[in-house]
Amino acid sequence: MAEKNQWNSQLSFLLAMIGAAVGLGNIWRFSYVLYSNGGGAFFIPYLVAIAIMGIPFLILEYGIGFSFKDSFTNIFKRINPKLEILSWILVLLVFFVVIYYVVIISWDFIYLLSSFNFAWGSDPALYFVKSVGGSSNLSNFTSILLPTLVGVLLVWFSIWYISHKDLNSGIGMFSKILIPLLFVIMAFIIIYSLSLPGAGIGIAALLNPDWFSLTNVNIWLAAFSQIVFSLSLGQAISISYASYLPEKSKLSDNVLIVVASNCLFEVFTAFGVFSVLGYMSFTSGTPIIQLVSEGTGLVFIVFPMIFNIMGPIGHILAPLLFIAILFAGITSAIGIFEPMVNSTLHKFNWSRKKTVSVLSIIGCMLSLVFTTGCGSYLVEIVDSFINAFGIIILIAIQCIVFAWFYDIDSLIPVLNENNKFKVGKLWKLIVKYVLPIFLIAIWAMGVYNSVFKADSFTCMVYEIITVVVLIFSIILTKINSKS
Repeated sequence: MAEKNQWNSQLSFLLAMIGAAVGLGNIWRFSYVLYSNGGGAFFIPYLVAIAIMGIPFLILEYGIGFSFKDSFTNIFKRINPKLEILSWILVLLVFFVVIYYVVIISWDFIYLLSSFNFAWGSDPALYFVKSVGGSSNLSNFTSILLPTLVGVLLVWFSIWYISHKDLNSGIGMFSKILIPLLFVIMAFIIIYSLSLPGAGIGIAALLNPDWFSLTNVNIWLAAFSQIVFSLSLGQAISISYASYLPEKSKLSDNVLIVVASNCLFEVFTAFGVFSVLGYMSFTSGTPIIQLVSEGTGLVFIVFPMIFNIMGPIGHILAPLLFIAILFAGITSAIGIFEPMVNSTLHKFNWSRKKTVSVLSIIGCMLSLVFTTGCGSYLVEIVDSFINAFGIIILIAIQCIVFAWFYDIDSLIPVLNENNKFKVGKLWKLIVKYVLPIFLIAIWAMGVYNSVFKADSFTCMVYEIITVVVLIFSIILTKINSKS
């Protein structure tokens, strides 16, 4: 029988939401986006995106989850049974995110262990290819990277252990431990980084404003894309977590806290990242532009190179950085995992323990595909497909469903009760008209870029994911709910 879960405090909910939002992208993506999209000038579209997309959509998600107190797929079904298949498509796509996200966390775990003796050696790029992520050479698909395989098993065990417990003794308790530790560790890293010789060079390069870039529509779309993925908008995480809230909970006020925490974290982290890059530039004479990277290139190649030349302090900062990434990754992963857990639990009327156990086994088996000698290449392809083709357009569909097929006016009293921050006609206007337009524009840009860059193998992977998601969405929709 499916249990009725409920947060035992506002703090548990808040920290779980912050944990879901603050993830790998905040640490390794935002600084690159800021630097490459106008520097200091980027803060203008960034703040606009927060105001007209981040805050309004999160408020909508909190309101829907709190009002229905049901799984994401059941909510769509209750609004209109014909819409259930769309909800399963989104939930399954988000589940795919967990599958490869776990692999990236396992890479970080390997680097955490390697950071104590700098096992990556003098050539971190070669170390990553040979021992951790592999390369784009498809002939390596038959080989297994044993450290990554072990890492995947350990990370999935951690997610299972946290998620299979009761809501408060699992996600709630671990969020209370990991999120404060994450913020303390990152604060230490950032403060020390700002004191490094050459830190000012990095900060100046990061914030150097290109005001003319504000006339480029792609800069604005980049800001909106950053907010979508930084806050995990539309991935049913917020709806799932908000459905566990007790009566008389704060909604809009909590949104502001989560958004502020997430955005301050990624902005200050960007200062830390570029302080370290400035130190590298100052020490080695290498121009900043040659050091700037994002994603795995920054964390698993550039940073180890920098730690190699830092001396004793490098042996302290390296483990701290990889521990911080591990905490951010785990808390985000359990948040991304929750929509599939919640929807499956209600669909089959299973216990939480059984649901999490079954899905963890399935997810772990699928994650093993990315532990091959071309795992990082596959991660890149799948990530590109899900973000460019899937999630963005489904977020736009959510706006349309919740704003046009559901009585959105009935949410306003719920959102304003017990909250200092009130919503009204302007919020309704943004949700009904502004958000769908911006989201569809972002989606069209992503599809355009992906289609023209895709080779035959990439297209084949796209097709496989599409067919798998559609088939299982149809099957899960056809099965009669037992809840």
